Amino acid sequence: MDRIKRLSYEVLDQHKSKFTENFTDNKKLLGDLTIIRSKGLKNEIAGYITKFIKKENYEQELNEAKADSSKDESTPIEETGEEQISAPEAEEDVIEIGEEPVDVPETKAKAEEKTE
Repeated sequence: MDRIKRLSYEVLDQHKSKFTENFTDNKKLLGDLTIIRSKGLKNEIAGYITKFIKKENYEQELNEAKADSSKDESTPIEETGEEQISAPEAEEDVIEIGEEPVDVPETKAKAEEKTE
């Protein structure tokens, strides 16, 4: 397998733009660009090149999709026409129940001290 990868990368370094996702076309192109007497070896190299090109194209599509989705998520709300809803401003440590404000204890220890 190392030999197939090595030979495939050597061919791809020089002629990557000529190869496609079609095995038959890649096999013919490989025959035109190189001299490989073994039919089996030529098929294995053409198959590896085809697999490599398909994987590269798939990864490129994924990266483009991620870039598009992150672009959509980073769009400010003002541009989308949606209103921003802000949380009501509340006084720190005070909750109003009825008419009298009640202090909210910060920790359990302070709550126990106040109840004793």
